[in-house]
Amino acid sequence: MAATKADCVFCKIAGGEFDARRVLETTSCVAFLDAAPLAPGHTLVIPKAHFEGLHDMPEDVVREVAVATQRVGRAIREAVGAAGYNVLQNNGPVAGQVVMHVHFHVIPRTDGDGLGYRWTPIPGEATRDDELASRIRESIRDG
Repeated sequence: MAATKADCVFCKIAGGEFDARRVLETTSCVAFLDAAPLAPGHTLVIPKAHFEGLHDMPEDVVREVAVATQRVGRAIREAVGAAGYNVLQNNGPVAGQVVMHVHFHVIPRTDGDGLGYRWTPIPGEATRDDELASRIRESIRDG
């Protein structure tokens, strides 16, 4: 069952009802240290308004959250001396989303940090699927 604004932990953080170690706040979003970090400096960037998935957000809010994510990534690299960082955003439980409020993980990375990342391409002709590309283009035009 999806969280409503009334019982959403991220809405409560955004509204100041729950404490969090905030690092950035703008008109539409807030960034704070993750309560269960994968690395020191692991930060979440969320819209203040309750949206379950990225696809639910208005474009102006997406832009503001994206700029905040960029600023947080730049600051994390400097603050923790990271060589790089991952930006991770999941949509839906099947994709690994646990809190049903849009959030971007900014995870600092260093050589030998042991975090790893697996990306296993599907075999076959998927990259040359003209019919699928056509369907996606059509969906973009319609939506």
